[in-house]
Amino acid sequence: MKIHAFALGPFRTNSYVVEDDTSGEALLVDPTIASESIYDEIVAHHWKIPVIVNTHGHVDHVYGDGYFKGKTGAQLAIHKDDAPWLETMGGAARFGLAMPAPVSADRLLSDGDTVTVGGLSFEVIHTPGHTAGGICLYSSQSSHDILISGDTLFAGSIGRTDLPGGNYDQLIDSIKRRLLVLPDDTLVYSGHGEATTIGEEKDSNPFLR
Repeated sequence: MKIHAFALGPFRTNSYVVEDDTSGEALLVDPTIASESIYDEIVAHHWKIPVIVNTHGHVDHVYGDGYFKGKTGAQLAIHKDDAPWLETMGGAARFGLAMPAPVSADRLLSDGDTVTVGGLSFEVIHTPGHTAGGICLYSSQSSHDILISGDTLFAGSIGRTDLPGGNYDQLIDSIKRRLLVLPDDTLVYSGHGEATTIGEEKDSNPFLR
């Protein structure tokens, strides 16, 4: 497994390509605003993208869905509770962004589902609080467990809860009950900012004390 991170767009959102280096297939997570350059990387590396996953429905995590679905033929997956965000492409107009053509999900995810790409397998962990349908993707197939946390958990911080669907108490409960129980050396790849580990956030994240 190889994780390729791309911090792009006005919100410096992390889009990820998670590569299965045995099959050449890869998972695309959260194609953001101004993320077309990722397609050049997909072509250059001959990655096949069968699935796109949105960790939640906010504009900076879904804006590129239509572009990449058209370019790759991938199916789009999002938690069922956040699928309605796709009708407005995550509230693009609210942020003064041009409204791309809305897309529909091909798969509605629930807690405990599995997303498979090539030989890679990811467990869907439902972590509501930032949005009602926020999810994380967890895999234990590499030397360190991997968590793609979207906007649930950041290095030294947590997702904001002042947007529609946000709930601070629910987010803290999601993190403590669903994420902090993972192995301390689990690598956390967040929706914004640098990577961290579960152990580091247990020890030093001021929101989790």
